[in-house]
Amino acid sequence: MNHIVKTRKAQEFIDITDIVQGEVTNSKVKDGIAVVFIPHTTAGITINENADPDVVRDILYGLNKAFPEENEYLHMEGNSHAHIKSSLMGSSCNVIVENGKLKLGTWQSIYFCEFDGPRNRTFYVKIV
Repeated sequence: MNHIVKTRKAQEFIDITDIVQGEVTNSKVKDGIAVVFIPHTTAGITINENADPDVVRDILYGLNKAFPEENEYLHMEGNSHAHIKSSLMGSSCNVIVENGKLKLGTWQSIYFCEFDGPRNRTFYVKIV
C-alpha cells in the first residue's frame, strides 16, 4: 500500500515504524516479511536508533560533512548531495514479521530519510 509523507525540512528523518506496523496488523500476516520501498532519488530509508534523537542528528551531521550541499557537483539542479545520500541509505528495507509484529531491536525504528525537502513524498509497504 502506498503512503504519503509530508516532509517539513530540507533534511530530516521521519519515523514510519507505526505506519509499517499498522500495515502488518491489517494484513493479518503472522510470519513473513515487510518490504518498504521509497520511489525517490533524493530520499531513502534506514533502520536505526529511536531512543536518543541525537543519533539522527549525528547521522545527518556526518552525511552533511561527507557530502556537503555546496561542493563541486556538476548536476544542474543543485541537489547532488541528496542523490548521493539517497544512494547510500538505499531505497528499500526488509523487516521480518514474527507473530504479527515487526522483528525490530529494542531501540530500532524505520526512518524515511528526506535529503531534498520539504516535499510530499510517497513510500510503499508490501507484506509478504
